Amino acid sequence: MKSLLLVAAVAASLLVATPAGASSSGWESRPTGVDARLRGLSAVSPRVAWVSGSAGTVLRTVDGGATWASVGPPGTADLQFRDIQAFDARHAVVLSIGPGESSRIYRTADGGASWTETFRNTDPAAFYDCVAFFDRWRGLAMSDPVDGEFRVLRTFDGGRTWSQVPASNFPPALAGEAGFAASGQCVATSGGRDAWIATGGGATARVLHSSDGGWRWTVADTPLLSSPSAGVFAVAFRDPRHGLAIGGDYADPTGAVVNLAASRDEGLSWTAVRGPVGYRSGLAWRGSTVIAVGPTGSDVSRDGGRSWRKFDDGSFDTVDCAGVCWAAGEKGRVGVLTRG
Repeated sequence: MKSLLLVAAVAASLLVATPAGASSSGWESRPTGVDARLRGLSAVSPRVAWVSGSAGTVLRTVDGGATWASVGPPGTADLQFRDIQAFDARHAVVLSIGPGESSRIYRTADGGASWTETFRNTDPAAFYDCVAFFDRWRGLAMSDPVDGEFRVLRTFDGGRTWSQVPASNFPPALAGEAGFAASGQCVATSGGRDAWIATGGGATARVLHSSDGGWRWTVADTPLLSSPSAGVFAVAFRDPRHGLAIGGDYADPTGAVVNLAASRDEGLSWTAVRGPVGYRSGLAWRGSTVIAVGPTGSDVSRDGGRSWRKFDDGSFDTVDCAGVCWAAGEKGRVGVLTRG
């Protein structure tokens, strides 16, 4: 969402530590050596992860975060890489956000030693927010609506080429409706055919669903607060039927508002759930455990999102799990969950 570019970062503790008395979960720091805000994260395994963020930053680790290599595309220091999708230690797709030509997609097949630009937005009214893949070949990238119409790209060749889904395949967008480029999680996939898009900014916070690989879409209202600074910031499904949508108001990050909803029918309907207190931008499943992160802390649910416990007060923007859970955020901060 465009307004995120204008909002100052929320002040938070610079420590990544487990609070006293919360011994069952905690983030263990993996220093990156950079000061960029890392909103893009793709966990491949306990040893391999990629992160991306401001100032054209793309980092990769192949040793569990002990060391990080700066592998971003050359000449992109003015871009914000808000989302990244990695398939292994060598193959990844990264998305930069912004109006017009600031929205781009790059692809690497050699661990970031070289990159190919595979998409550059030429519509000044479009603003791409997130990218997600079903597998290493098929993926989606979404933009804020243009002239009341949703805009989504599809790829079938691992991000080498992209084509636009017809606007007629979507329900109409609401006035002011958009995605939030806060965590790279406003698009999610599960299985080989189901995908979801999270929105806010309009009269209602909504989630769109496709059951045919991103070709045709339906939409459902959620009970989450919606405003120019509020809505669904992240959507994540444990399987094609069971998912969670989380968000809040980034302009009021500690406000106690409706910020979590659950679906048990592929996103056809959503029910409010008592969630973490405050704005949360990132969400990830590991089995029946769910991790939520935001600028004012991290929370864990061990029962599929029905009850929550805060376990950390530090600031993170995004989270992803692959064997272990990784989190990334401001000032180059990356952590690995010591226990789920």
